[in-house]
Amino acid sequence: MPEETMTSRERWLAVLNHEVPDRVPTDYWATGEATAKLVEHMGCADIREVRRRLRLDTPVSVGPKYVGPPIPEGQNLYGCRTQRVEYEGGAYNECVYHPLAEYDTVEEIEDNYTWPTADWYDYSVIPAQVEGKEERIIRGGGSEPFLTYKSLRGQEQAFMDLALNPEIVHYCLDRLFDFCYENTRRIYEQAPGRIQMSYVAEDMGSQEGLLISKEHIHEFLLPRMRRMMDLVHEAGAYVFHHSDGSIVDILPDMIETGIDVLNPVQWRCQNMDRAMLKERFGDSVVFHGAMDNQYTLAFGTVEEVKQEVADNMRLLGQGGGYILAPCHNIQAVSPPENVVAMYETALELGFYG
Repeated sequence: MPEETMTSRERWLAVLNHEVPDRVPTDYWATGEATAKLVEHMGCADIREVRRRLRLDTPVSVGPKYVGPPIPEGQNLYGCRTQRVEYEGGAYNECVYHPLAEYDTVEEIEDNYTWPTADWYDYSVIPAQVEGKEERIIRGGGSEPFLTYKSLRGQEQAFMDLALNPEIVHYCLDRLFDFCYENTRRIYEQAPGRIQMSYVAEDMGSQEGLLISKEHIHEFLLPRMRRMMDLVHEAGAYVFHHSDGSIVDILPDMIETGIDVLNPVQWRCQNMDRAMLKERFGDSVVFHGAMDNQYTLAFGTVEEVKQEVADNMRLLGQGGGYILAPCHNIQAVSPPENVVAMYETALELGFYG
Protein backbone atom coordinates (compact mmCIF):
# COMPACT_ATOMS: atom_id res chain seq x y z
CA MET A 1 0.00 0.00 0.00
CA PRO A 2 1.40 3.45 -0.89
CA GLU A 3 2.51 5.74 1.91
CA GLU A 4 0.24 8.56 3.06
CA THR A 5 1.66 12.02 2.44
CA MET A 6 -1.15 14.14 3.95
CA THR A 7 -2.86 14.55 7.31
CA SER A 8 -6.62 14.05 7.45
CA ARG A 9 -7.08 17.82 7.46
CA GLU A 10 -4.85 18.30 4.43
CA ARG A 11 -6.65 15.46 2.66
CA TRP A 12 -10.09 17.00 3.23
CA LEU A 13 -8.91 20.47 2.25
CA ALA A 14 -7.40 19.18 -0.98
CA VAL A 15 -10.74 17.62 -1.94
CA LEU A 16 -12.72 20.70 -0.86
CA ASN A 17 -10.45 22.83 -3.05
CA HIS A 18 -10.99 20.45 -6.00
CA GLU A 19 -7.40 19.27 -5.86
CA VAL A 20 -6.24 15.66 -5.90
CA PRO A 21 -5.28 14.34 -2.43
CA ASP A 22 -2.93 11.45 -1.67
CA ARG A 23 -5.97 9.19 -1.27
CA VAL A 24 -9.76 9.38 -1.00
CA PRO A 25 -10.72 10.61 2.50
CA THR A 26 -13.07 8.41 4.54
CA ASP A 27 -15.74 9.52 6.99
CA TYR A 28 -17.75 7.53 9.56
CA TRP A 29 -21.44 7.93 10.47
CA ALA A 30 -23.19 5.32 12.63
CA THR A 31 -25.67 4.78 15.43
CA GLY A 32 -24.32 4.03 18.90
CA GLU A 33 -25.44 0.42 18.60
CA ALA A 34 -23.63 -0.07 15.28
CA THR A 35 -20.48 1.52 16.68
CA ALA A 36 -20.56 -0.77 19.73
CA LYS A 37 -20.79 -3.82 17.45
CA LEU A 38 -17.88 -2.57 15.34
CA VAL A 39 -15.69 -1.87 18.38
CA GLU A 40 -16.35 -5.38 19.73
CA HIS A 41 -15.84 -7.05 16.35
CA MET A 42 -12.46 -5.40 15.88
CA GLY A 43 -11.36 -6.05 19.46
CA CYS A 44 -10.78 -2.36 20.06
CA ALA A 45 -11.07 -0.40 23.28
CA ASP A 46 -13.24 2.34 21.77
CA ILE A 47 -14.13 4.14 18.55
CA ARG A 48 -10.89 6.15 18.73
CA GLU A 49 -8.91 2.95 18.31
CA VAL A 50 -11.19 1.90 15.44
CA ARG A 51 -10.53 5.24 13.78
CA ARG A 52 -6.77 4.79 14.11
CA ARG A 53 -6.77 1.22 12.80
CA LEU A 54 -9.01 1.97 9.81
CA ARG A 55 -7.26 5.35 9.27
CA LEU A 56 -10.57 7.20 9.18
CA ASP A 57 -10.61 10.91 8.38
CA THR A 58 -13.61 11.82 10.54
CA PRO A 59 -14.02 15.51 11.37
CA VAL A 60 -14.04 16.92 14.89
CA SER A 61 -17.36 18.57 15.80
CA VAL A 62 -17.34 21.58 18.13
CA GLY A 63 -20.14 23.48 19.81
CA PRO A 64 -21.12 25.59 22.82
CA LYS A 65 -22.23 24.45 26.27
CA TYR A 66 -25.90 24.85 27.20
CA VAL A 67 -26.36 27.12 30.23
CA GLY A 68 -29.95 28.26 29.67
CA PRO A 69 -33.21 27.46 31.48
CA PRO A 70 -33.50 23.87 32.71
CA ILE A 71 -34.89 21.51 30.06
CA PRO A 72 -37.34 18.89 31.40
CA GLU A 73 -36.31 15.27 30.93
CA GLY A 74 -37.58 13.80 27.68
CA GLN A 75 -37.85 17.22 26.07
CA ASN A 76 -35.52 19.18 23.83
CA LEU A 77 -34.53 22.82 23.55
CA TYR A 78 -37.64 23.64 21.53
CA GLY A 79 -40.13 22.00 23.88
CA CYS A 80 -40.62 18.93 21.67
CA ARG A 81 -41.13 15.82 23.78
CA THR A 82 -39.71 12.53 22.61
CA GLN A 83 -40.33 8.87 23.29
CA ARG A 84 -37.82 6.05 23.01
CA VAL A 85 -38.95 3.70 20.24
CA GLU A 86 -37.12 0.39 20.10
CA TYR A 87 -36.46 -1.67 17.01
CA GLU A 88 -34.47 -4.82 16.47
CA GLY A 89 -30.95 -4.00 17.60
CA GLY A 90 -31.44 -0.46 18.82
CA ALA A 91 -33.69 2.51 19.53
CA TYR A 92 -34.44 6.04 18.38
CA ASN A 93 -36.05 8.94 20.23
CA GLU A 94 -39.10 9.95 18.20
CA CYS A 95 -40.99 13.23 18.61
CA VAL A 96 -44.44 12.62 20.12
CA TYR A 97 -45.41 16.16 21.19
CA HIS A 98 -45.36 19.14 18.85
CA PRO A 99 -45.56 22.38 20.86
CA LEU A 100 -46.78 24.62 18.01
CA ALA A 101 -49.36 22.19 16.60
CA GLU A 102 -52.28 23.76 18.47
CA TYR A 103 -51.82 27.29 17.11
CA ASP A 104 -53.54 28.69 14.02
CA THR A 105 -51.92 32.14 13.74
CA VAL A 106 -48.59 33.87 14.13
CA GLU A 107 -50.09 35.98 16.89
CA GLU A 108 -50.96 32.91 18.95
CA ILE A 109 -47.40 31.61 18.64
CA GLU A 110 -45.95 35.00 19.62
CA ASP A 111 -48.18 35.15 22.69
CA ASN A 112 -47.56 31.61 23.94
CA TYR A 113 -44.16 30.33 22.81
CA THR A 114 -40.61 31.20 23.90
CA TRP A 115 -37.97 30.82 21.20
CA PRO A 116 -34.44 29.64 22.10
CA THR A 117 -31.63 32.16 21.93
CA ALA A 118 -27.88 31.94 21.52
CA ASP A 119 -27.65 33.68 24.89
CA TRP A 120 -28.58 30.34 26.46
CA TYR A 121 -25.13 28.99 25.48
CA ASP A 122 -21.57 29.44 26.68
CA TYR A 123 -19.26 29.74 23.67
CA SER A 124 -16.06 30.17 25.66
CA VAL A 125 -15.60 26.37 25.72
CA ILE A 126 -14.90 26.19 21.98
CA PRO A 127 -11.20 27.18 21.86
CA ALA A 128 -10.34 24.21 24.09
CA GLN A 129 -12.30 21.90 21.75
CA VAL A 130 -10.14 22.77 18.75
CA GLU A 131 -6.86 22.78 20.65
CA GLY A 132 -4.57 19.94 19.60
CA LYS A 133 -6.76 19.00 16.63
CA GLU A 134 -4.52 20.57 14.00
CA GLU A 135 -4.34 17.37 11.93
CA ARG A 136 -8.12 16.95 11.64
CA ILE A 137 -10.86 18.91 9.88
CA ILE A 138 -13.06 20.91 12.29
CA ARG A 139 -16.84 21.14 11.82
CA GLY A 140 -19.09 23.56 13.70
CA GLY A 141 -22.30 25.56 13.36
CA GLY A 142 -24.85 25.35 10.58
CA SER A 143 -28.61 24.92 10.28
CA GLU A 144 -31.49 22.58 9.43
CA PRO A 145 -34.55 24.61 10.50
CA PHE A 146 -37.30 22.96 8.46
CA LEU A 147 -36.44 19.69 10.22
CA THR A 148 -37.04 21.51 13.52
CA TYR A 149 -40.20 23.10 12.13
CA LYS A 150 -41.60 19.64 11.37
CA SER A 151 -41.08 18.66 15.00
CA LEU A 152 -42.66 21.89 16.24
CA ARG A 153 -45.78 21.55 14.08
CA GLY A 154 -45.89 17.81 13.29
CA GLN A 155 -44.80 16.27 9.98
CA GLU A 156 -48.16 16.33 8.21
CA GLN A 157 -49.11 19.82 9.37
CA ALA A 158 -45.68 21.20 8.48
CA PHE A 159 -45.99 20.16 4.85
CA MET A 160 -49.60 21.38 4.69
CA ASP A 161 -48.48 24.73 6.11
CA LEU A 162 -46.37 25.41 3.02
CA ALA A 163 -49.60 25.77 1.03
CA LEU A 164 -52.17 26.67 3.69
CA ASN A 165 -50.29 28.72 6.31
CA PRO A 166 -47.30 30.34 4.58
CA GLU A 167 -47.26 33.22 7.06
CA ILE A 168 -46.64 30.76 9.92
CA VAL A 169 -43.87 29.04 7.97
CA HIS A 170 -42.14 32.34 7.16
CA TYR A 171 -42.41 33.56 10.74
CA CYS A 172 -41.11 30.34 12.31
CA LEU A 173 -38.31 29.80 9.79
CA ASP A 174 -37.13 33.36 10.33
CA ARG A 175 -36.88 32.72 14.07
CA LEU A 176 -35.19 29.32 13.60
CA PHE A 177 -32.71 30.56 10.99
CA ASP A 178 -31.87 33.64 13.08
CA PHE A 179 -31.00 31.40 16.02
CA CYS A 180 -28.83 29.11 13.86
CA TYR A 181 -27.14 32.10 12.24
CA GLU A 182 -26.22 33.72 15.55
CA ASN A 183 -25.11 30.39 17.02
CA THR A 184 -22.82 29.81 14.05
CA ARG A 185 -21.49 33.37 14.10
CA ARG A 186 -20.52 33.03 17.77
CA ILE A 187 -18.82 29.68 17.15
CA TYR A 188 -16.68 31.29 14.43
CA GLU A 189 -15.96 34.22 16.72
CA GLN A 190 -14.46 31.90 19.35
CA ALA A 191 -12.23 30.06 16.88
CA PRO A 192 -11.44 32.42 14.01
CA GLY A 193 -10.07 30.57 11.02
CA ARG A 194 -10.17 27.22 12.84
CA ILE A 195 -13.57 25.97 11.60
CA GLN A 196 -13.30 24.48 8.13
CA MET A 197 -16.86 23.22 7.59
CA SER A 198 -20.47 23.91 8.62
CA TYR A 199 -23.55 21.74 8.12
CA VAL A 200 -26.30 23.59 6.18
CA ALA A 201 -28.96 21.00 5.53
CA GLU A 202 -32.59 20.25 4.73
CA ASP A 203 -34.09 16.93 3.64
CA MET A 204 -35.80 17.70 0.35
CA GLY A 205 -35.87 14.34 -1.42
CA SER A 206 -37.83 11.08 -1.36
CA GLN A 207 -36.88 7.85 -3.11
CA GLU A 208 -38.43 9.09 -6.36
CA GLY A 209 -38.28 12.88 -6.35
CA LEU A 210 -38.63 16.05 -4.32
CA LEU A 211 -40.66 16.08 -1.09
CA ILE A 212 -41.23 19.83 -1.49
CA SER A 213 -42.03 21.62 -4.74
CA LYS A 214 -39.27 23.68 -6.32
CA GLU A 215 -41.49 26.74 -5.92
CA HIS A 216 -41.77 26.20 -2.17
CA ILE A 217 -38.05 25.46 -1.86
CA HIS A 218 -37.32 28.79 -3.54
CA GLU A 219 -39.87 30.65 -1.43
CA PHE A 220 -39.16 29.25 2.01
CA LEU A 221 -35.70 27.69 2.09
CA LEU A 222 -33.18 29.01 -0.43
CA PRO A 223 -33.12 32.71 0.55
CA ARG A 224 -32.56 31.80 4.21
CA MET A 225 -30.05 29.06 3.36
CA ARG A 226 -28.15 31.51 1.17
CA ARG A 227 -27.76 33.85 4.15
CA MET A 228 -26.33 30.96 6.19
CA MET A 229 -24.03 29.88 3.38
CA ASP A 230 -22.75 33.43 2.93
CA LEU A 231 -21.86 33.50 6.63
CA VAL A 232 -19.99 30.20 6.28
CA HIS A 233 -18.04 31.41 3.27
CA GLU A 234 -17.24 34.77 4.89
CA ALA A 235 -15.64 32.81 7.73
CA GLY A 236 -13.45 30.94 5.24
CA ALA A 237 -15.32 27.66 5.78
CA TYR A 238 -17.09 25.26 3.43
CA VAL A 239 -20.80 24.45 3.25
CA PHE A 240 -21.57 20.78 3.88
CA HIS A 241 -25.09 20.16 2.55
CA HIS A 242 -27.13 17.11 3.52
CA SER A 243 -30.32 16.18 1.66
CA ASP A 244 -31.51 12.59 1.44
CA GLY A 245 -33.19 11.06 -1.57
CA SER A 246 -33.61 12.07 -5.19
CA ILE A 247 -32.67 15.75 -5.29
CA VAL A 248 -31.18 16.15 -8.78
CA ASP A 249 -34.02 18.50 -9.81
CA ILE A 250 -32.99 21.06 -7.19
CA LEU A 251 -29.23 20.39 -7.20
CA PRO A 252 -28.33 23.14 -9.72
CA ASP A 253 -30.18 25.63 -7.52
CA MET A 254 -28.40 24.38 -4.40
CA ILE A 255 -25.02 24.75 -6.08
CA GLU A 256 -25.92 28.26 -7.22
CA THR A 257 -27.02 29.07 -3.65
CA GLY A 258 -23.60 28.07 -2.34
CA ILE A 259 -23.17 24.43 -1.31
CA ASP A 260 -19.66 22.99 -1.50
CA VAL A 261 -20.27 19.36 -0.43
CA LEU A 262 -23.25 17.16 -1.30
CA ASN A 263 -24.20 14.37 1.10
CA PRO A 264 -25.29 11.54 1.11
CA VAL A 265 -25.53 10.71 -2.64
CA GLN A 266 -28.23 8.02 -2.40
CA TRP A 267 -27.51 6.61 -5.82
CA ARG A 268 -30.20 3.90 -5.63
CA CYS A 269 -32.85 6.65 -5.66
CA GLN A 270 -34.44 7.71 -8.93
CA ASN A 271 -32.31 9.92 -11.21
CA MET A 272 -29.29 9.80 -8.90
CA ASP A 273 -26.92 7.92 -11.20
CA ARG A 274 -23.37 8.42 -10.00
CA ALA A 275 -21.75 8.82 -13.41
CA MET A 276 -24.33 11.44 -14.36
CA LEU A 277 -23.83 13.35 -11.11
CA LYS A 278 -20.05 13.39 -11.56
CA GLU A 279 -20.28 14.51 -15.18
CA ARG A 280 -22.87 17.26 -14.58
CA PHE A 281 -21.83 18.57 -11.18
CA GLY A 282 -18.34 17.24 -10.37
CA ASP A 283 -16.65 20.55 -11.24
CA SER A 284 -18.90 22.43 -8.81
CA VAL A 285 -19.49 20.21 -5.81
CA VAL A 286 -17.70 17.54 -3.76
CA PHE A 287 -19.54 14.23 -3.24
CA HIS A 288 -19.68 12.76 0.27
CA GLY A 289 -21.17 9.33 1.03
CA ALA A 290 -22.51 7.02 -1.70
CA MET A 291 -22.04 3.79 0.31
CA ASP A 292 -25.60 2.46 0.28
CA ASN A 293 -27.23 1.83 3.68
CA GLN A 294 -30.52 0.48 2.40
CA TYR A 295 -29.13 -2.67 0.85
CA THR A 296 -25.35 -2.96 0.46
CA LEU A 297 -24.04 -2.27 3.97
CA ALA A 298 -27.09 -3.74 5.70
CA PHE A 299 -27.84 -6.85 3.65
CA GLY A 300 -25.11 -7.21 1.02
CA THR A 301 -22.16 -9.57 1.08
CA VAL A 302 -18.60 -8.51 1.80
CA GLU A 303 -17.87 -8.89 -1.91
CA GLU A 304 -20.78 -6.60 -2.80
CA VAL A 305 -19.45 -3.99 -0.37
CA LYS A 306 -15.99 -4.19 -1.93
CA GLN A 307 -17.48 -3.85 -5.40
CA GLU A 308 -19.47 -0.78 -4.38
CA VAL A 309 -16.34 0.86 -2.98
CA ALA A 310 -14.57 0.16 -6.28
CA ASP A 311 -17.53 1.55 -8.25
CA ASN A 312 -17.64 4.72 -6.15
CA MET A 313 -13.91 5.26 -6.58
CA ARG A 314 -14.27 4.86 -10.34
CA LEU A 315 -17.49 6.86 -10.80
CA LEU A 316 -17.15 9.61 -8.19
CA GLY A 317 -13.48 9.65 -7.18
CA GLN A 318 -11.81 10.05 -10.55
CA GLY A 319 -9.59 13.13 -10.37
CA GLY A 320 -10.62 13.87 -6.78
CA GLY A 321 -13.85 15.38 -5.49
CA TYR A 322 -15.05 12.41 -3.42
CA ILE A 323 -15.15 11.54 0.30
CA LEU A 324 -16.20 7.96 1.00
CA ALA A 325 -18.81 7.50 3.73
CA PRO A 326 -22.08 5.64 4.36
CA CYS A 327 -25.36 7.11 3.10
CA HIS A 328 -26.40 8.32 6.56
CA ASN A 329 -25.81 6.46 9.84
CA ILE A 330 -24.76 2.82 9.67
CA GLN A 331 -27.50 0.89 11.47
CA ALA A 332 -27.19 -2.00 13.91
CA VAL A 333 -28.44 -4.40 11.22
CA SER A 334 -25.26 -3.85 9.19
CA PRO A 335 -22.73 -6.64 9.85
CA PRO A 336 -19.47 -5.16 11.18
CA GLU A 337 -17.67 -7.33 8.62
CA ASN A 338 -19.24 -5.16 5.92
CA VAL A 339 -18.16 -1.97 7.65
CA VAL A 340 -14.56 -3.14 7.98
CA ALA A 341 -14.56 -4.31 4.35
CA MET A 342 -15.76 -0.87 3.23
CA TYR A 343 -12.92 1.02 4.87
CA GLU A 344 -10.19 -1.53 4.19
CA THR A 345 -11.13 -1.58 0.50
CA ALA A 346 -11.14 2.22 0.46
CA LEU A 347 -7.55 2.15 1.72
CA GLU A 348 -6.59 -0.49 -0.79
CA LEU A 349 -8.10 1.26 -3.82
CA GLY A 350 -8.21 4.90 -2.77
CA PHE A 351 -4.67 6.12 -3.43
CA TYR A 352 -4.09 8.46 -6.36
CA GLY A 353 -0.94 8.54 -8.45
